[in-house]
Amino acid sequence: MLYCVGAFMNQNLTFPEGFLWGASTSAYQIEGAVRADGRGESIWDRFSHTPGHVVNGDTGDVACDHYHRWEEDVALVAELGLSAYRLTVAWPRVVPEGSGPVNEAGLGFYDRLVDALLAKGIEPMVVLYHWDLPQMLEERGGWPARATALAFADYAAVVAARLGDRVRLIATCNEPWCSATLGYLTGEHAPGRRSREGALAAGHHLLLAHGLGAQAIRAAAPGARVGIILDFAPQHPASDDPRDVALAAVADAQRNRWYLDPLTGRGYPEEGVAAHHWAMEEVLPGDLDTICQPLDFLGVNYYSRHVVRSPELPQQAPGLRRPSPHVTDMGWEIYPPGLTETLVRLDAEYRVGPLYVTENGAAFRDASPAPPFNDLRRIAYLRDHLAAVHTAIEQGAPVRGYFVWSLLDNFEWALGYSQRFGLVHVNHDTQERTVRASGRWYAAAAAAGRVAVD
Repeated sequence: MLYCVGAFMNQNLTFPEGFLWGASTSAYQIEGAVRADGRGESIWDRFSHTPGHVVNGDTGDVACDHYHRWEEDVALVAELGLSAYRLTVAWPRVVPEGSGPVNEAGLGFYDRLVDALLAKGIEPMVVLYHWDLPQMLEERGGWPARATALAFADYAAVVAARLGDRVRLIATCNEPWCSATLGYLTGEHAPGRRSREGALAAGHHLLLAHGLGAQAIRAAAPGARVGIILDFAPQHPASDDPRDVALAAVADAQRNRWYLDPLTGRGYPEEGVAAHHWAMEEVLPGDLDTICQPLDFLGVNYYSRHVVRSPELPQQAPGLRRPSPHVTDMGWEIYPPGLTETLVRLDAEYRVGPLYVTENGAAFRDASPAPPFNDLRRIAYLRDHLAAVHTAIEQGAPVRGYFVWSLLDNFEWALGYSQRFGLVHVNHDTQERTVRASGRWYAAAAAAGRVAVD
């Protein structure tokens, strides 16, 4: 079933009272200071320093220098009037070798950051893992090794014990599909491995890490609400031909349901297991029960959809559904109805409880290389996707907040600094921050609690 954004003409779309208006970042993409105050090496430190892995040879060594400029960045969030900020704790900054001794200096950094946000009335959502696995754990097997999930639970307990008295929303992992698939199957991301068996094992252990981590968080911080963040991409058949429809269903099982189904007690989707030819040797007795811990919330990352065409059918034919020609600088189709579809589906089919859009945004080149950075395309993108969120709420989806990706132009993984997503422009030579027109627009929407749609 497809869900579509309704047509809006000269409307003010008002969001519910208490709706969180936020922005997101992740540790490796903004912090820099990779050798400061006892931080250990991460897989992204090693990967980005390996020639040929990142555009222009870029690394996250400095990134946005957030580790030293965090007070300035908190002030930016406050200046924009945002009510929430999604941040990531860097595992190698807190537990440098992945397990064992805790680095007090690293933990103290997040202590101060959380306190500063709360002092300005900004709710922190803390994510424990956004792809920066400690390199020492990778050398012991990485995510394909079960021991990594056990180490994550210990790390989660440390962070929850320190921050959980003040942080209401704690997510275990961000986008496990990306960590497993891009890191261990295609090798596009750290650690750069290419193994189908390794990727399937990694995916399972990321889910196991979530389950064990959720238990550890609740034991250390009973008042915290625990969730996980998944990325979704609707899989639409290119035609009504049964072969397209069947292939889209398999793609959905592999892309959207692969993590969602086990998390909600349904186990791995059978059609996805068959398509992957997975023997499931890594799934030990009790694992699926551990994975499906109750979710207090689900974070939803959405950027685009996929239109699926069977290789058995002609790739060119009249009447095929095709992606829109409107794309971001990443080449991703701009398709706001997919966000409505995802949010409504999650409520209608899974009843997972409160939903937060934890990433949504677009990379666009600025119209000019100097202020005021009038990024009108990003404003249109945000407007249309917020309208899609509003439609989902009208249809009953329990969406409690929206976080733009991203607060700052940052290190965009294998694409380095070649793509810019920020509400705030960052000059990576001088570290000067300049709020874009989209940042001012989003601040106005947050202040009013509504979005004007022409």
